[in-house]
Formats: sequence, structure tokens, C-alpha cells
Amino acid sequence: METMSRITIRKATGTWVVRAGGAVLGESTNALELSEGDLPPVIYFPREDFGMAFLDASDRTSYCPHKGDAKYFSVVTKNQVLKDVAWSYETPNEGVQAIAGHLAFYTDQVAVEKL
Repeated sequence: METMSRITIRKATGTWVVRAGGAVLGESTNALELSEGDLPPVIYFPREDFGMAFLDASDRTSYCPHKGDAKYFSVVTKNQVLKDVAWSYETPNEGVQAIAGHLAFYTDQVAVEKL
């Protein structure tokens, strides 16, 4: 478990899956759960557990003072493109390096579920 000020990262127990547009984008038993202050926990998935063909890199970026610079991905399904629905910290700040190489998703646009 990695902790930085108000952020805690731990292994997410069980098997986690991401679905969009009727397709399973990825499934992992190696997901991480990031808790930050009073916000709901966010599940971060290792990229190697994903069909990266579903993801298109976006031009969007953002900055978090606790985690660093994020880059975004759009999810391409059979019927639609979900713009900027996933993000990743390529080189996260000290104390949260465990999320490097992982993807997180906005759960209002895709389903992130524990099986």
C-alpha cells in the first residue's frame, strides 16, 4: 500500500472489469484502488489487461498537484466514441508511482464493476 498525504493506493481485491457499448474493454485481477480525501475510490487498471485497440489517445491533458500530469483516451465502441473517458498518469508524482502504466475511467460513461 502506498500513501501520499491524502492519497492511499492499495490492491483492489477480486476481479474488475470495464464495459462500454456492450463490449468488455478489459478485465483485471491486478487493479489498484486509489482513495483521495473524501472522493469516491477510483479503480486503476494495468494497461496490459486492456484491449488498447478500443482506446484512442486524445490531445486532452490535465494536471493534479497530488498525482501529476494526466493524458486522456477516448473509447471507440461499435456505435459511438466516448471522448476523453479514460486517463493515465505516465510519470506520476513521487508517492503515487504505483499508478504509472494504469488506466482509470469515468464511471458515468463506462461500467467499472467488480465481478
